[in-house]
Amino acid sequence: MTGGGDWQRDVLRELTDQEPIAVPEHPAVQAAVSDTPDSTPPSTPARRRTHAPQVPVPAPESHPTVDPRLAIALGNPQHGDSAARRAGASLRRLTASATQEVAEQTRFAQELPQPVTTGRVIAVTSIRGGVGKSTVSALLGRTFNHYRHDPVLTLEADAALGTLPVRMGADTVRWCCADLARILTPAMQLTDVTGYLVPVTDGGWLLPASQGRVGAPMDMRTYRTVTLALRRYFAVTVVDCETLPGEVARTAMDTAHARVVVAPMTAEGIHGTRQVLDWLGQLPHSALATTVVALSANSPDTTLDPKTAAAHLREPGVPVVLLPYDRHLAQGGPIHTAMLGRSTRDAAVRLAAEVMQRAVRVR
Repeated sequence: MTGGGDWQRDVLRELTDQEPIAVPEHPAVQAAVSDTPDSTPPSTPARRRTHAPQVPVPAPESHPTVDPRLAIALGNPQHGDSAARRAGASLRRLTASATQEVAEQTRFAQELPQPVTTGRVIAVTSIRGGVGKSTVSALLGRTFNHYRHDPVLTLEADAALGTLPVRMGADTVRWCCADLARILTPAMQLTDVTGYLVPVTDGGWLLPASQGRVGAPMDMRTYRTVTLALRRYFAVTVVDCETLPGEVARTAMDTAHARVVVAPMTAEGIHGTRQVLDWLGQLPHSALATTVVALSANSPDTTLDPKTAAAHLREPGVPVVLLPYDRHLAQGGPIHTAMLGRSTRDAAVRLAAEVMQRAVRVR
């Protein structure tokens, strides 16, 4: 493996300088065609290629992420901040404190494009569903893609009915983790792999866990196969895991370069998250040094004191980033970055910077 800059240059060259490779209905046919002598242009050096499998893998059908009959009920997206709050924020930008906030956000933003020698995997999980785990994963994926100039992947490793594709703005899904695990080969290039992924509107790629139907959840073998293979193509992979103590979630938390535990702003949520942090500290290789807590406020009327909650979670030695209540996120549906509240965008940048700083420490 070459240094960080060379690795990124190789990957970007595949995206920009190389002619795109069309993705056929049967991936095995593509591999078979690439084995023929005439398929390699004279100007391209010969590469060692694997033999095509004997049985073609049929392409799965495309499925909508939201039933079209329900999509019309989503309505127009709300702005994360009210009109009065946005006006107040504009006035605060004229004060001296605004200059300090800008300097702080600039410092966080400088952490995000750090070069990496191999792809970094960041696992996101929580103690239960419905606390904003997929929302945090989508925010991280979009933030990394905005600030980095190399490929970013957001991968869903949740149960069959996860919400990550909807939050990422995907209209339909087709190939999923299990499908890709059966056809990945070392000979595939980035342009081959991205043909099986969902392109995200603001940039980056998405790999869902299923086609949005009830079925078997992802198994540990599939997760290991996909994440290990895709690390060579993507600088950062954000994994939306199942909730703890699921087997895949425990494996992801143990093997990722960095971790985000999403904690709801409730007394029981803080208590349960603290137990997770204590468990991470007892792993054979303590994971606390590469863990960040996202403290999520899912209601505008929460009575729990955020400072007290954050202090309790910081006791094991982990940073805590508060994600404030945001009307746009609470509405559900696709996340539109421009509609997020200012404090939400700032918190997303800080969270991404904190987790990236820890991910690059792992060799």
